[in-house]
Amino acid sequence: MRKLQSQGVHHITLVGADRQTSIDFWEGVLGMPFVFEQPNLDKATESHLYFDPGDGRLITIFTDETRKPDPSRTSTDIGSVHHIAFAVSRATFQQAVARLDERGIKHSGVKDRGFMDSVYFEDPLGLLVELASYRFEPPAGFSHVDVLTEAHRIRLARGDYAIAEAHLADAIETLTERSRPSLSEDRAPKNPY
Repeated sequence: MRKLQSQGVHHITLVGADRQTSIDFWEGVLGMPFVFEQPNLDKATESHLYFDPGDGRLITIFTDETRKPDPSRTSTDIGSVHHIAFAVSRATFQQAVARLDERGIKHSGVKDRGFMDSVYFEDPLGLLVELASYRFEPPAGFSHVDVLTEAHRIRLARGDYAIAEAHLADAIETLTERSRPSLSEDRAPKNPY
């Protein structure tokens, strides 16, 4: 038996209401360019809108002009999507609360997640959306996941409850040391003063 190895998210498709509500939210609030549209090839009465979330992947929305927005919170039953999270730069994150407030969009305020900060709010159809900003940049040649995996190992070894910034800093140091050779025989921390 062999795995079907994934290589990233190709796209996520959501069921929307009317076309303009989707465009106004995904492009007008979240800044995702509306890149193309075609019929839903499985249901001719629907349109299929495509948005670029910033990494070249796609968020797509099935729309139908007979459907109206319903802001009731989407289901969180087993098997349902709880929320969808999007990465934003630190600079954008610092402005997120004020920009949501300008539009009168209710939100969670900033949530400290240890390795990142988040703010949550609902789209016009009740889907919970998270804007997330990492508190670190991975060393060259590594991904955020590489740092988080190493930080997790460090956290467990120390018996700590959740990943904190100290674990991130130590993970970055560990990954850098593993991947970058040095002419020094002893790479341990020193005090030159």
